[in-house]
Parts: sequence; structure tokens; C-alpha cells
Amino acid sequence: MSLPDLLSLSFREITRTRPRSLLTPFPDVDRPGPVAEQPEGLGAGPRAPFCAVVLDLEGDDDGEAACGLLVAGGPVLALLDTAAGEVRLTAAGVVLASAPLAGTPSGLACVVQENRVTVLVRDGDWTPVLGADVAARVDLRVPAVLGPAEYAAGARGPRVRRVRAGCSGPAGVRDPQVVRTSDGRALVRDGRLYLTLTGAGLGGFRQASWGVWTIALDDPSDVGQVAALYSARDGLLLGDHAGQLVVDEDAGRTTVLVSSWGDHDEARRVHVRATTTGADLLSGVHVLETAPVDLPTAVSAWDPSLARIDGRWHLAFTECETFGPPRYRFHPALAVTDDGDPVKGLVRVGADTRCEQVEGTLLVPAGEGWSLLAGDRDAARFLVYDHRLDRRGELRAPFGSNIPHPMVVPGGADGGTPWLVTFDGTPWHGERLGYGTHGDLVVMAGEPRT
Repeated sequence: MSLPDLLSLSFREITRTRPRSLLTPFPDVDRPGPVAEQPEGLGAGPRAPFCAVVLDLEGDDDGEAACGLLVAGGPVLALLDTAAGEVRLTAAGVVLASAPLAGTPSGLACVVQENRVTVLVRDGDWTPVLGADVAARVDLRVPAVLGPAEYAAGARGPRVRRVRAGCSGPAGVRDPQVVRTSDGRALVRDGRLYLTLTGAGLGGFRQASWGVWTIALDDPSDVGQVAALYSARDGLLLGDHAGQLVVDEDAGRTTVLVSSWGDHDEARRVHVRATTTGADLLSGVHVLETAPVDLPTAVSAWDPSLARIDGRWHLAFTECETFGPPRYRFHPALAVTDDGDPVKGLVRVGADTRCEQVEGTLLVPAGEGWSLLAGDRDAARFLVYDHRLDRRGELRAPFGSNIPHPMVVPGGADGGTPWLVTFDGTPWHGERLGYGTHGDLVVMAGEPRT
């Protein structure tokens, strides 16, 4: 289906979901208890420092239960001490944080995301009770440290009914971008639309990671993760995110573009990175080696979106002039190349410097050509540009909290309904975990304006 001119549509929300889980659907360990009395290895370990170990507990016997990682130099463990009524986080034998325990929980979880470790307990739903950065004791981003690491669990007193371990799941999702074929089509297989999403972590930018998801075209509430993607760069294992996949189905190769949020702080530029691979990134767990893209900009950049338009590769991105104070200031930008390689020979087309907080730059085929869409926080609107970055107007659509990205795709059971797939700023335990745990996944349907 070809989308109509987006300015001719009016969008309304049709479904809202909250993809949230401690683990992704890619378990390394899933077995019944019991476990040893002292924490011991479970025979597998993580490929990236984005993982979780989860214990399902039963009974109310006093004692201790622990889970986490065995790492050279000392374990990183969540410890539940029911006799003392306390939960602790330890690294290399040092207690980094502790919290009182209310009642007898039915579960204990240790979630590692970059060097931030969060301990959660379950009494009905999961609740984060404490967390700390372990980098001063052990840097889990270093391959030589993480490579020999092993998931671990132990219990003395509390009975472990089940133990699971694998890649950590999201607290929410954001930054939707459809997976495109090399000719610009949205990738659909077996009635499911493929897209990439940033999985919100239990903290800020560095705790987030990236993956591939699918949405059922006949039921937009049916959303599931099919792949997890991590980065190996600069000697570290990181959770870079906010990017795009372009799949060349004939050649069996995928172009990957991603933003370098995995080690972001305000003293370090964010930039766009890329790689091309023959691996099937639409399923499983992958650690990708990427290289910086030579974008025609002297400042930070993120949210890359790639499309071949009129025989030339176009790369839209968000350009950030400053991280403040008083705030980040960023706007849409566009580059093109005549090279067959989409990340070589890029020439600047321009930027909309009238904006101060506009991101989520997305190239979308619509009407007679392509549009560039972006979310404008200050004006609470979705901007519409043409593929030369000339502003045409704005979408008639509700604009939620945070800076939602306006991904418009063919949806519905027959692919005949324009969908606007976006997110919002709804946090999960933000009072404890801080900024970065958002958001809900929102799908809107477009109808002709009346």
C-alpha cells in the first residue's frame, strides 16, 4: 500500500500497550529449582552487560537467596536476607546498597544494564528496591571481564521454584522506526510489521538498549520482541540505540544505523554509527561492531533514518547544537549521497534551525514521494517536511508527553489503514529509578480529514 498525503489525514489513538518485562524472550537459563545453598554458576553467561537473573520463590522460611553474576574479582549479587529483613546489593564482597524488606517476597531479581545494577522483589508485581553503579568495583562493559562471567544463583532457607536468566527486558519502549527493505517498503512477514524500538532501561541513556519487534497488522496490541541488538565499540560492550535497519532481501544483507547513546554523558558527543552484515538480525541476540558515520555536521547527531529517493541515498538525522545549560537544543537535518554506499560521500542538504527541541527524524514514503517527519516538543506537534527538508505543515494527531516520534506505516489487516506508531513519556517507578524508564507504545489510525 502507498500512503496518502499525510496532511490529508487525521489520526486518533486506537491502542496503547506497555511492553515491559525483566527478561527478553531469549533465555540462556530456564529451569526449575532447587539451587545450591551458596551462589554458584548456572552454566551460561551474558553476551552483553544487559541481563537479568530471576528467582521465583515459595515458602516463608527464614534464610538467604541470592542471584546475579560470577565475575573475576568477585561476584555481583542481589541478596535477599529474610531473617534480617533486608535486601542488599554486593559487588566483589562489598555492600553497595541495602534496603529494608517488607514481608516475604515471591521473587528476587538482579538486573544488569551497563554498569548499573538494580535489585527488584516481587509481591504481586515487581518493584525496584535498590540499585547502584558497580563500575568502581568491576567494569562489566569490558569484554575480558564479561566474557568469562556466569549467571549465578543460590538459596538457603527460601525455596527456589524456578530460575531464569538472559537478556534484560524493557521497562517501556520508544524510538519506533520501521525496518525497511532496500526499495523503501516497510518489512512485513506473515502478517507482522517489523520495527526497531529502544527498550527503556532501569535508569538513563546508558541503561537503555535496542531490539527488533513485530506488530500484528490485524491487532496492533499484539506486540513482541524478536531480536536484541547490542554494540561492540571502542573496546566496550554497550547498549547503543535509536537507529534503523535496512534489509536487502536479494543480497541477504542488512545496513545498520544506530546512535551512540550507550556511553553518553554531557562531555561526550553523540554520533551516528553504521555497519553492514549478512547475519539475520530479525531474530536472536546479536553484538554488532560498528564504525562512525562521517556525517556533514560538526555537532552531536542521533536518530538516523535512511531511504533511497530518486536514485540517491538520503539520510535524515537529529543535530544537537548543545547539551546546555539550560537544556539540550536540537533540530532536524538532512544529508544525501550519490555513492552506492549510503554512508559514504554524504553532503549536507540543510537543517531546520528554527527548532530548539525537535527529534525523531523519520523518512516516510507518502503521497507522490517521501516526507520527513519529526516531533516538536516546544510546540507539541508533529512536523511534516518534504524530502528536501522544506516544511509543509504538521500532522493532525494527538501529541503526547516527552518527544514522541511519528512513525507512519501501512497498517490494518489488509495494509490499507495508515498507522502512526509512536510512544509517550509514561515512566515506570520513575520516583526511584529517575529519568529514562518511559514509555507506552501508542498506535493511531489515520482517516481522511473532514
